[in-house]
Amino acid sequence: MNIEHNSREKFYRRPFGAVECGTEIRFRISASGIGIPNAVRLVYKRDAKEEIRVDMAYLFNLGDLCIYSVKVKMPDEVGLIWYYFEIETSQGIVYYGNNSKNLGGMGEVSFQKPERSFQITVYDKEYKTPDWFKEGVAYQIFVDRFCNGNEDGSFLGNRTDIIKREWGDTPFYKAEQFGGEYKANDFFGGNLKGVIKKLPYLKELGVSVIYLNPIFSAYSNHKYDTGSYEMIDPMFGDEADFKELCKKAKELGIRIILDGVFNHTGSDSQYFNKNGTYDSVGAYQSQESPYYNWYRFMNWPNVYESWWGMTTLPQVEEHSEDYRKYILSGENAIVKRWLKNGASGWRLDVVDELPGFFVKELRENVKAADEDAVIIGEVWEDASNKSAYGERREYFLGKELDSVMNYPMRNALIDVVLGRIEASEFDDRLMSIKENYPPQAYYSLLNMVSSHDVERVLTLMGGVPSRHEVDKEYQSRFKLDGYGLEVAWDRATLILGLQMTLPGVPCIYYGDEIGMQGYGDPFCRQCYPWGREDELDPTGKLRERYRNMISLRNSSKAFSIGDFESVYKIGHVYAFLRSYKDEKYIVVANMGVKFSQIRLDVARFGITKMICVSADEETKESKDGIHFIDMPQLWIKVYKAE
Repeated sequence: MNIEHNSREKFYRRPFGAVECGTEIRFRISASGIGIPNAVRLVYKRDAKEEIRVDMAYLFNLGDLCIYSVKVKMPDEVGLIWYYFEIETSQGIVYYGNNSKNLGGMGEVSFQKPERSFQITVYDKEYKTPDWFKEGVAYQIFVDRFCNGNEDGSFLGNRTDIIKREWGDTPFYKAEQFGGEYKANDFFGGNLKGVIKKLPYLKELGVSVIYLNPIFSAYSNHKYDTGSYEMIDPMFGDEADFKELCKKAKELGIRIILDGVFNHTGSDSQYFNKNGTYDSVGAYQSQESPYYNWYRFMNWPNVYESWWGMTTLPQVEEHSEDYRKYILSGENAIVKRWLKNGASGWRLDVVDELPGFFVKELRENVKAADEDAVIIGEVWEDASNKSAYGERREYFLGKELDSVMNYPMRNALIDVVLGRIEASEFDDRLMSIKENYPPQAYYSLLNMVSSHDVERVLTLMGGVPSRHEVDKEYQSRFKLDGYGLEVAWDRATLILGLQMTLPGVPCIYYGDEIGMQGYGDPFCRQCYPWGREDELDPTGKLRERYRNMISLRNSSKAFSIGDFESVYKIGHVYAFLRSYKDEKYIVVANMGVKFSQIRLDVARFGITKMICVSADEETKESKDGIHFIDMPQLWIKVYKAE
């Protein structure tokens, strides 16, 4: 018995991937060794709806295979469609559903109703995402640790309730370092003037988008405990500094994206005001407070819903009309105000903890203020089918997000370069993203490998234990050196090459380009060592590699919005095509630790000549389109194809 359906091959499902509402899809399945079936059916349903069975007609024979086909029009409403097949034989029913990894592509036979179905994302015909973002290279900045723009190194803000640290020291990580309670109030003095000062550096690096971690007034150094959405934190500067940053960045072709923390505020805020810091009547102080209905009190004032049980982060009530008017819909609502002041978009913190109606209203108001503004969500899983708090999320159906942080790709890159998976599974993971996401979102994905929440890529490439497996003491002391550091560099630069040539918007976490190391929070949030870069990158090769790969990425739309197709995925070697109009590039990566020679057949693309543009300028020519390529270990080559 041989049954086959591959959701990624147009022979079996056409068109490929996510589709607009109302699209007609042709489904096919092939079968042999089952005799003449009584019936072959496609079984499909809309998300959480009843199943629909449609008979598939015999089409033709392909060798021993019988081909069955049916066309089905997708709904006129957005949503997910799930499908599998059932073949009724004289000996019973045979089923064919998604594979055990739930990644799409080739499925699996079963003799019971499949546990996993194939997915089709049906999205709004009017769904658009900003073109400028798709073609950008982003750089993430944790402001307190990036650069102090004051020449004398002095701190802004005149705060007396903080711990001032020397630039470059290890961030505090133990409660006793804060006086017995973990407060995250150790500061190093980075500010917006420092970001302004380094704009020429970022321009020279090739950056066109800056994503800032929260910059609004708050008690902590990370600012995810918002004190006032209306005010830039005085330690970072003021509204004039922000406007100057946006203006000078724009002059250099760089846009600024802000971090929006709308699921919770700080308990020490003008809205909750638990500590009485602000000149306002907060929800904690009075039930007559204008902010009282912004929060969920179980027993006012001391028992209230908070983010993951952290009482310093009271959770907001998104159903509150007053709150939504203040943040979203009012004439000078927060999301609009900072766009008017120069920002080009928002990254939404813990977007899966914001209800769908809130995210939809946010999009309506952001796009009304600036239709070209980008909206990025913090989602750690496949964002097309994520469920949270009993609700199927609708991030990419056209009414919510433009983009998410691409953690699935990050995880795939880490696993393949560390040898945990081979190239075939790496391709399956990448193709699952491509299959499930509308193209507008797919080409807008924020492709990060390091961030303020996870280990730095260089540290991870040392093959170290996860931050979840070792304690903070170990993390604080850990540092790669010697041979381990050399291997980590090779792995990290290989990831960089893939990050710059795969679909999506590459995002560099500040300091990765000079080889900064660091485990989880707060060790991934250390200070950028301005003036001491050579201590981390003695030869300058890492910085040169970043500049060159970013320059390559910026040199052609093939790497940003071009078509993507894998062409080789054997062992630890992976190759893919990026093409846009008449431009074609072949990228070959050896992610293994042994030299490999591969036979690359690109005849079907009409490619007979390939010129290496990433390193040694080698040229490959072959009339039959078959090229033999030598690949050193942990190496990437990019060829311009003709």
